[in-house]
Amino acid sequence: MKKAVIGFLKLAIPIALGIWLVVYFYSALDEKQREQLFTAFRQADLKWLFASVLLGWLSHVSRGWRWRYVLEPMGYAPGFWNCYHAVMNGYFMNMLVQRAGEASRAVSLYRSEGVPFEKGFGSILAERVIDMVMLLIIAGVTLLLQVEKLDLLQTRIAAFRAGQGTKAASGTPWWVWAVIVVVICVAIGVWLLLTRPLLRTRLKDTVRGFMDGMRSVLRMRRTAAFVLHTFLIWGLYIGMFWVGFFALPTTAEVPAAGVFAGFIAGSIGIALVQGGIGVYPAFVALIVSAYMPGVDSADLLQPDALAMGWLLWVAQTLMIIVLGGLSLLLSAAAKRRATS
Repeated sequence: MKKAVIGFLKLAIPIALGIWLVVYFYSALDEKQREQLFTAFRQADLKWLFASVLLGWLSHVSRGWRWRYVLEPMGYAPGFWNCYHAVMNGYFMNMLVQRAGEASRAVSLYRSEGVPFEKGFGSILAERVIDMVMLLIIAGVTLLLQVEKLDLLQTRIAAFRAGQGTKAASGTPWWVWAVIVVVICVAIGVWLLLTRPLLRTRLKDTVRGFMDGMRSVLRMRRTAAFVLHTFLIWGLYIGMFWVGFFALPTTAEVPAAGVFAGFIAGSIGIALVQGGIGVYPAFVALIVSAYMPGVDSADLLQPDALAMGWLLWVAQTLMIIVLGGLSLLLSAAAKRRATS
């Protein structure tokens, strides 16, 4: 009876979490945002969104495959599907708790393949360093493409920030509060490390795992394959974003410079807010609008650009919820079969 209940919960909890995420993100939208969302879907050619989702899924498949190359020099040879499910589990958990995906990804691989948490987590951090380099390269290319529009983009960003309000009620600039929060968090972290020996041990293990991960990147046997997958992952990211623009006739005409700039803006929105809700569509629209007719109008966010931001956000979010939830179900089912 106990095993039956546990098995049921392992299946029911991911489904419930997926439903809750859909309800949560929808309820977080105000009436105007909901109207914009439904208008976007009424206008869109959905086949391009399906193509966007497919490219996004392939990028996650490639990420799961690439992870095996990092783990191999550490002495582990996990199966592809377990790596893929761990990657999708991580993305799913990121929707629930910001930045929780890396830890849950390492936990998932430990449960399915026995890879120690600190090794798996360290390899993920090493991957993140490589991905950050790729993002900086793309940002550099994007900057070169914006030479003629830099002044316009800066003006629009300043106007957007002024409209959103950049100061707290007391008149203190927002960045001052951000610095205060960071200092408090650092102080709490130092205090915990000084008073919790177990936490210090876990931190040392994590640092060692990260160093092992970086060394494995440098000494892996299949370096060419790793580099190929890295470029493939980021190429698919950009492709996923770019293909979505063809869902609306007006955004289909946006040039490459606008697509790259919108991609960077969307990446910032995802990093700033859990799931990128509300912020992702606004950031994408703010930048993409500069490449559409009517950029001199008082409205910073052109309707079609905002609609495109919502379409891309919904397509990516639903993909993570559905496929990430499915990976949770399959991982739980595999674990149950292994222990029965």
